[in-house]
Amino acid sequence: MIREIITYPNKRLFLRSKEVEEFDKKLAVLLDDMYETMIHKKGIGLAAIQVDVPLRALIINLPTPEGEQKKEDLLELINPQIVKTEGSIVYTEGCLSIPEYYEDVERANWVKVKYQDRDGNEKSLEAEGLLAVAIQHEIDHLDGHLFIEKLPYFKRKKFEKEWKKRVKR
Repeated sequence: MIREIITYPNKRLFLRSKEVEEFDKKLAVLLDDMYETMIHKKGIGLAAIQVDVPLRALIINLPTPEGEQKKEDLLELINPQIVKTEGSIVYTEGCLSIPEYYEDVERANWVKVKYQDRDGNEKSLEAEGLLAVAIQHEIDHLDGHLFIEKLPYFKRKKFEKEWKKRVKR
């Protein structure tokens, strides 16, 4: 089922999500719905809080070089924790909760993440480049932060002004 994505400046986006404690049918349905929603909205990642569920669950599905998003490449990270980062990369980010706005953001180029899968099994993952950026972006959502918070002061002020104009339309 495609769920509604909450958008900025909805205050729920700034809540810290709670740990997932029950790995049950309800979680599986949430993850499946998040996937359908993300694909429908043409995203590459989605955190549960973006569909108004404050749980520490996120999904990422990067496209192939041909631009396809294959379900077998889907990553589901439950209760993720970044345990190590290295390097630096600047990437132009967008967000389904801030539609049609893109800006360069600096993040770690490599991350190691501990997480659980949909069944509660402990896993770890090392990622670099776009995947590392996407993981950090989505974990920020779980911590109640948006990528616009990483913008320099004047870019952030410009964003706020443009966003207010757009919302009034």
